[in-house]
Amino acid sequence: MWTTFLAVFCGVITVSLYLSNARRRKPPPAVSFPPGPKPRFIIGNILDINTSEPWLTYTDWKKAYGDIVYSRLLGQNFIILNSDKVAKALMDQRSAIYSDRPVIATNKLFGVSFSTVSLPYGDEWRWHRKLFHSALHAEAATRYQDLYLQETHVLLENIAQVPTQFLAHLQGYVASIIMGLTYGYATAPRDDPIVTSAVELVALLAEALSPERAALLSALPFLGYIPSWFPGANFKRCAIRAHKLLNEVKNIPFDIVKRRFAEGAAPPSMVADLLSQMDGKHDINRQEEVINDTAATVFLAGFETSASTLHSFILAMLLYPDVQKRAQAEIDAVIDSKRLPTFEDRYSLPYVDAILREVLRWHPVVPLGIPHATSTDDVYEGYFIPKGSHNHSCNFFFADLYVGSLVIANIWAMARDEDKYSNVADFVPERHFDSDGRLAPETIASNPIFGYGRRICPGRFAAEGLLWAAIVSILATFHISKATDSTGTDISVDEKFTTGIAVQPIPFPCEFTPRSKGRLSSTRTTHP
Repeated sequence: MWTTFLAVFCGVITVSLYLSNARRRKPPPAVSFPPGPKPRFIIGNILDINTSEPWLTYTDWKKAYGDIVYSRLLGQNFIILNSDKVAKALMDQRSAIYSDRPVIATNKLFGVSFSTVSLPYGDEWRWHRKLFHSALHAEAATRYQDLYLQETHVLLENIAQVPTQFLAHLQGYVASIIMGLTYGYATAPRDDPIVTSAVELVALLAEALSPERAALLSALPFLGYIPSWFPGANFKRCAIRAHKLLNEVKNIPFDIVKRRFAEGAAPPSMVADLLSQMDGKHDINRQEEVINDTAATVFLAGFETSASTLHSFILAMLLYPDVQKRAQAEIDAVIDSKRLPTFEDRYSLPYVDAILREVLRWHPVVPLGIPHATSTDDVYEGYFIPKGSHNHSCNFFFADLYVGSLVIANIWAMARDEDKYSNVADFVPERHFDSDGRLAPETIASNPIFGYGRRICPGRFAAEGLLWAAIVSILATFHISKATDSTGTDISVDEKFTTGIAVQPIPFPCEFTPRSKGRLSSTRTTHP
């Protein structure tokens, strides 16, 4: 019986993949797909890719094929952009074509298709972006600076008291800020239940939502109907867990704000502001739904990336002590030992800004960004890039099959561009200064890690502020060094990172030694 079942199952897979390839768009005469590795029959280039760290494969392909590369995975076109120049030419300058999103089957399976990040280009997405702009544009983001500094004081106290749990403290810091500015929700200093659920949720999503992993489910959507008890269906069990966690992370804080707003007791926040701006002429429930979806996007998009960036910062300071020493000398020359830095000090601390820029470059937290999709056919420098389309055949095997182009900005390749940077693997903040010793003119918010065109991250200004506040405060207060074992020997730490759509360092031990009792005690003055 099992032999017959497996034979039928394999046959269905083969036919499914064959038909998905048959539906693939062909280039018109006189143009061709961009160069790339030769795809195999039916399966394409799936065997050529390091599916755990595909950005490494794509960067190798850059050396062989150039800044724009074509590959095919299970019938889906992948257009990989390996340079900032090409990414800007397409996603910025032709944003009307490249602002859509491909249908990533795992988004629906894991319950996050509501996210602004995942929405197709259209009226719903424009509504979300309008709400984002009103709450998180550059000028509005400055009003949260007091919140950033307030939470850095809690972060420093937590590190001083329990330094071995510094990663949890970093996550709590980011979560507290995002929950504060989004919902006006004050998280517990440690072990907040919503934060705990969010940490587990983003870990599930980071592993599940990469386009390479989603390609199989997109090509074979009937796999989504496999019951969770079926052998090998761990992805279904993870999806069920993700839905439960989403209910806690998304709906609980929103319902709290909604109740307090009705009572006239809601503290200032993004959600409270948007609730006050609702138009009574339209469907109130629908407006609340969009506000809820937008607010949840802030958390899901900002939590993992910001916490992981700070985790990378700690690793960099551990591995490059001379960088840490120079930054602390700059801070000590500007700020006396009895107070902590504020945003008024930022322009006097260019090396700290250079460290933040280098953290974003050294190990981009989202090495491949979020895939774009084309809304119409395009030709770039003689290369054909087909528009996205879907097969709505409404049957068990091929429903909603995406057969367009996933356009991927290889942020990793841009960050490791040897024509732009020397010693690309090293952490060197000095590379962000010009020959006159001034910071290069590009801003942190324009970093490719925040995306391109109309899909650029609307929360980039808020993210920049909370990252800078944590980095400068930790450098001002602590010396970061290697932990020691029972014999007093330094514990070796390697430069190793997780995999998935978002990455962060593999957990490592380290020690935090207070540099200034005055600065550390100032946190207790404001937060007893």
